[in-house]
Amino acid sequence: MKRLFLFLMALICVLALSAQSVYDFTVKDDLGNDVSLADYKGKVLLIVNTATRCGFTPQYKELEELYEKYEKEGLEILDFPCNQFGQQAPGTIQEIHQFCTANFNIHFPQFDKIDVNGDNAHPLYTYLKSQKGFGGFDLTDDMGKRLDDMFRKRDANFDKNADIKWNFTKFLVSRDGRVIKRYEPSDKMSDVEIDIQLELNPVLSTMMARRSIRKYLDKPVEHEKLEVIIRAGINAPSGMNRQPWIVRVVEDQQLIASVTEVYKQENAEQVKRDKDFKNMFRNAPTLICVCTAAQGDGELDAGLLGENMMLAAQAMGLGTCCLGGPVRWLLSNEKAKFFVDRLDIPTDYKLNYIIAIGYPDEQPEAKPRDASKVKYIK
Repeated sequence: MKRLFLFLMALICVLALSAQSVYDFTVKDDLGNDVSLADYKGKVLLIVNTATRCGFTPQYKELEELYEKYEKEGLEILDFPCNQFGQQAPGTIQEIHQFCTANFNIHFPQFDKIDVNGDNAHPLYTYLKSQKGFGGFDLTDDMGKRLDDMFRKRDANFDKNADIKWNFTKFLVSRDGRVIKRYEPSDKMSDVEIDIQLELNPVLSTMMARRSIRKYLDKPVEHEKLEVIIRAGINAPSGMNRQPWIVRVVEDQQLIASVTEVYKQENAEQVKRDKDFKNMFRNAPTLICVCTAAQGDGELDAGLLGENMMLAAQAMGLGTCCLGGPVRWLLSNEKAKFFVDRLDIPTDYKLNYIIAIGYPDEQPEAKPRDASKVKYIK
């Protein structure tokens, strides 16, 4: 019997970790009915483990305010009471629901009580934790420091595992089912709201989802898609509408392969260290080459052009990476002159940067941004 139990637990973990999105899971609502999270496709989700007798319980009020404010725009808050932290969610789900409606007038859906850690953790939470591990408490916040001190006294390495640490941990899920952010209970609800707004707006969510892609599938980009991307690019703003750029789109696989052979000969050791090396342009099947005036004019406008194209590519399911290193190599290497000549660049222009573009074969995490570099002058 014990072996059977261990086998079932291992099977649940494997199934959870093999899931592709939150839509692969089924949960029970407050009446015990099965609910497929696929019912929430197209919604932005905030998934929260809650408790009714916790110092963070007043967050129910803030969650309800978020729900009332953004429900019509596509936000759903999914509440999973959990009694694992200080046993602060006692009672049945019906009693919990009655408490929450009476004290906080909540309207977002509550689901049956679950475990979020340990052998009996719900597979949904096993998956959520696998997608976004514990990133630490905000030590600039008093409550964050107190929580860090409390957990570190119990276990000096508590931050090394992905377990849920306390009540009111939150996961933000995009409209297409990707787990994009995790918030600890001491994180500011104002920060959560900003991220919700970014996800609800399709333009802003595209901006937030874009990453530099350095691994691509062996799949060419359809010419029709490239035309749309280029159209988005050339409609970027430019000073006095001068449009001081020219663009060359390289779809010729043989041309890319030929210049890569030259690169491999001159950078043999570097290529050898990269087991995934296919070509010198981050292995992308297609290149967008952006040129500006040889005298250095128009670079700001060309940057706006490039950003438009990269965001358009992201919106169409493609990945991009803006490259400068290959440009420097191409312009300084006589053996690569045939590639530059093929681009047919006018003599009063120069190759400024190259955008590698293709179908992504990776999903890199966002790198942290330093918000302290921003100051508001009021």
